[in-house]
Amino acid sequence: MLDYAAFPEQRQARIRQILTESGRVVCAELAIQMKVSEHTIRRDLHELSKEGICKKVYGGAVLQLPESGSFASREQKKSAIKDTIAQKAATLVKAGGCIFIDTGTTNLALAKALPVELSITVVTNSPVIAAELLHHPLCEVIITGGQLQRASGGATGATAVSQIQGIIFDQAFIGGCAMDPEAGLTGFDFADCEFKKAVIAQSNETIVALTPDKLPGVARYVVAKSRDIDVLVVDERIERGVFDTFAEQDIRIVCA
Repeated sequence: MLDYAAFPEQRQARIRQILTESGRVVCAELAIQMKVSEHTIRRDLHELSKEGICKKVYGGAVLQLPESGSFASREQKKSAIKDTIAQKAATLVKAGGCIFIDTGTTNLALAKALPVELSITVVTNSPVIAAELLHHPLCEVIITGGQLQRASGGATGATAVSQIQGIIFDQAFIGGCAMDPEAGLTGFDFADCEFKKAVIAQSNETIVALTPDKLPGVARYVVAKSRDIDVLVVDERIERGVFDTFAEQDIRIVCA
């Protein structure tokens, strides 16, 4: 068996592997597994965090996810999983209400999955989602203005936030780049994350639908703490350990 105490490079490589596979690590568990002190593990995590591999959290670290590119480049990735999750999320929509659908490729799949006979008001900051909903004759569509971002595919900024603050939502379907039980829902674009915060503040129920590659993980800016998310829609093949850590945050987990 490899002596991890004597080979720090191999030790850090193993920690990278565990982070990639599990999304997060716990100092105490790594120390026992590698037969080194927790102080040594914390030092390793500090080095890995400087490389952008992970973000240190209380008791351990969570995987730092890379930026995923533009909306157009993401649209075709993992489309089958997105469709499955979106179809499940669509069953949560309450008829006759006013909902917000955030920008994002999974939320675009959600818009496509809504029943055409559904009578509802949908507010969105995504021109693509708004255009899709024009195919739903009983759906009233409201789109916010503001600066249109190429990365997110949605409008953000003061104009969009001001419009949102004049509406109360029954439900808000919020997108995100990553989510971790401790760090919460996070994203890479500051303006987009601030806009999402404004939407959540106006919503009676916040729902987040995420593909497995975003769980658990962290991006740069916090959108909401886990306790502020009411429902998390995920693929049923999510690891049991990940499922349990989110359930402990008093989030309702819905599996697709």
